[in-house]
Amino acid sequence: MTDWNLSLISPIMPEIFLSAMALLLVMVGALKGDKSMGFVTYGVIASFVLAGGILYSVSDTRPFDTLNGMLVVNGFSNVMRGLILTGMVFSSLLSLNWLRQNNFMKFEFPLLYLFSAIGLLFMVSSNHFLALYVALELSSLSLYVLAAIKRDHLDSTEAGLKYFILGALSSGLLLFGISLIYGYTGSLNFSEVNAALVSAQMLPVGAIIGMVFILAGLVFKISAVPFHMWTPDVYQGAPTPVTAFFAIVPKIAAFALIIRLMTGPFAILNDQFIQIIIFVSVASMVVGAFAGLLQSNFKRLLAYSSIANMGFALLGLLYNVPEGVGSVILYLAIYMVMTAGVFGILMSIQRRGVALEKIEDFAGFAQYSPLLAYSLAVLLFSMSGIPPMAGFFAKFFVFQAAVGAGYFNVAVVGVLASVVAAYYYLRVIKLMIFDKPNSDMAFTPMCQFSQLIVIVASVAAVILFTFMPNQVMHQALEAAQSLFPQ
Repeated sequence: MTDWNLSLISPIMPEIFLSAMALLLVMVGALKGDKSMGFVTYGVIASFVLAGGILYSVSDTRPFDTLNGMLVVNGFSNVMRGLILTGMVFSSLLSLNWLRQNNFMKFEFPLLYLFSAIGLLFMVSSNHFLALYVALELSSLSLYVLAAIKRDHLDSTEAGLKYFILGALSSGLLLFGISLIYGYTGSLNFSEVNAALVSAQMLPVGAIIGMVFILAGLVFKISAVPFHMWTPDVYQGAPTPVTAFFAIVPKIAAFALIIRLMTGPFAILNDQFIQIIIFVSVASMVVGAFAGLLQSNFKRLLAYSSIANMGFALLGLLYNVPEGVGSVILYLAIYMVMTAGVFGILMSIQRRGVALEKIEDFAGFAQYSPLLAYSLAVLLFSMSGIPPMAGFFAKFFVFQAAVGAGYFNVAVVGVLASVVAAYYYLRVIKLMIFDKPNSDMAFTPMCQFSQLIVIVASVAAVILFTFMPNQVMHQALEAAQSLFPQ
């Protein structure tokens, strides 16, 4: 009989705390109905903040497995969980003003954020394919509902339906891949799968095919080509705070899973793994860069920007060493901060009583709200990779990783794609600062304190990073080293 004590579950105390809070807030919502909306919303935000504090207090760089080896907590998972909780706080803060403006008094909305966060946190610590799948589906089911949360809105309903159908397809691919891995290795535990593949006299073709299917399911979650088709429609159709959530948080957890698989059960399949990463990375960078040039809707533009950014981040995985993985961690952190700030500004302004969505509507924005306009310009400069903003260093480190691995051609494609993508970022900046407004209808600033927190934090992080890129990269490198045996 296992001797249970607190030390066995202390590494996953943030997840346990959030699960307890979720059950408590569900009871409050069920008893009080939509009148509990304010209490539940602020309770969810407070839960994320407190979970971050718990994570900081129990963090340890040494690997620790729990729940009979289903989860492994180490320096890498601690950093990724910290990023997820930070992103959840940002996403929740951005939703507050939208909920008030639209009088959307549904207590289920913040609870779906909470349940999705629990799944994402368990995902990054998964050490077993069963744990991986259950955590992934817990998060995905919440995301399906969030995409279609405005049931009386045609675009939102369409977005939710598309995301659900394609999400179900990706889950099927993932499950089929897991079944092949189990059939050819006899285990679902990451360590045992790796040991079975290493000891095999010849790598089983079925296991390689299983790896391809699993990667296909995860590539959908990061909205990379060729499983990107849902992204523009869902970004445009879903409510803006939900779009912000999609763009900020789930991609971090999905990327963490890809990294865990690459350095864990599929380490011996590195040659085959890298071939897939090269194709997905190059295709995502090219499609995201060129398709973004044709967009007139700002949310669709951000969707293709997200696709391109996932391609850039994948470049770091071509160098299967701590330096490569560290560059990916850094890239994801900077991408999360930049995206949160852009959505914070997008949700802080209106024109003709509605939120801005068309790119042309940004014309002359700097004349009405120079602080927000120049803040958005800083973030877009960073996204385009123009020095000395944080986005430049993020791209520099992943390009450096690709070159370090010997993939010069892929790095060149990435640089060219970055130059092409810079056009649509600079186009928005030009419209805001140099063009005249399209009509006499003035912009209506709607920036509330919750959104201001996110905007200030994002802009400050993008600028201050310039003075300490090596220090932050060192922290990411330490987290990556926990995945590689000494």
